[in-house]
Amino acid sequence: MDLNLTAEEQAFRHEVRDWVRANLPAELSHKVLNSMRLTRDDMQRWAKILGAKGWLGYAWPQQFGGPGWNAVQKHLFEEECALAGAPRIVPFGPVMVAPVIMAFGSPEQQRRFLPGIASGEVWWSQGYSEPGSGSDLASVKTRAERISTSSGDKYLVNGQKTWTTLGQYGEWIFCLVRTSTEGKPQTGISFLLIDMKSPGVTVRPIIMLDGEHEVNEVFFDNVEVPAENLIGEENKGWTYAKHLLAHERTNIADVNRSKRELERLKRIAKAEGVYDDLRFRDQIALLEVDIVALEMLVLRVLSAEKSGKQSLDIAGLLKIRGSEIQQRYSELMMQAAGPFAWPYLHEAMDAGWQGDQALGGLWPGGAAHCAPLASTFFNYRKTTIYGGSNEVQRNIVSQTVLGA
Repeated sequence: MDLNLTAEEQAFRHEVRDWVRANLPAELSHKVLNSMRLTRDDMQRWAKILGAKGWLGYAWPQQFGGPGWNAVQKHLFEEECALAGAPRIVPFGPVMVAPVIMAFGSPEQQRRFLPGIASGEVWWSQGYSEPGSGSDLASVKTRAERISTSSGDKYLVNGQKTWTTLGQYGEWIFCLVRTSTEGKPQTGISFLLIDMKSPGVTVRPIIMLDGEHEVNEVFFDNVEVPAENLIGEENKGWTYAKHLLAHERTNIADVNRSKRELERLKRIAKAEGVYDDLRFRDQIALLEVDIVALEMLVLRVLSAEKSGKQSLDIAGLLKIRGSEIQQRYSELMMQAAGPFAWPYLHEAMDAGWQGDQALGGLWPGGAAHCAPLASTFFNYRKTTIYGGSNEVQRNIVSQTVLGA
């Protein structure tokens, strides 16, 4: 198995690198490289730049308007964007629901929904988790009852979703809904696309430990959804959900972001004078070894895909290791910064003072290279839970990979 890049792949890397450098706004890169708050407009701005190039759906086949890149090219694109400090692509549209629409949607649904996702114009949200249904996703209770009206067949949706990331910006949401209570729980679930501007949809914020509004509760009160918004067959949504979750778990691993943040950790440690502490540097070295090991695992999978071999179903394993690495580098950054690893101070940041060097770095926001590390640490406590908790993923890996 050859993990070295070919001359053609190296040329592709340089093509992507040159384009990203020329088109990524400097102010966005500065925010990302310093873990500062990104607004909806920031994220949407980069999405639309990629959309105009045809690269927002970078993993899409050509028949659906994508570039048709192979697995290695997709990896190189992700790596160059991460290292340049590009905002992470919000995955719910282009990475998660789009592959489901491509694989299981009707031609009409593909024509209707894919262009808005590819251009970055339409913001999608994910409606999976519920107050009593997280890792046990098959227990979802949000109901969708099929009814006939004068304007055609519709679904009447009632229930609640929770932990809906960036749902306050959502224009459409893809939901798992229960359409039957007969048989196994998995057999009564359907996959429905819902316009979030529909009457009866309410989005309520959940404020997290770091004071940020990233996640939400979404309530459905007699929401009417046209029957043509059902993906595939009724009661077959569990199959489509599993297809999507494989994309989500691989996306969570995000080895390229970890490589970028490892370099930031080193910069913080040097700036704060702790890089010469051998015990602390040992922890950085151990983290770097694990990141390289994760990258090798990713490259092995890519090599297998490129050669046409069937790779192991290891999305869960990538998610486990990737999420743990993210927690470790966020913790080490906070330890390196010490008292300057303050959470977001919204008023100060809005006034442009985060890490203000005019005060000699003595203002309580800390130096710019430290902002805002405690918020990142708090936020990353979730990575081992969402997308399927790591405990559940270990059980899946033991069954599907090890045959245990």
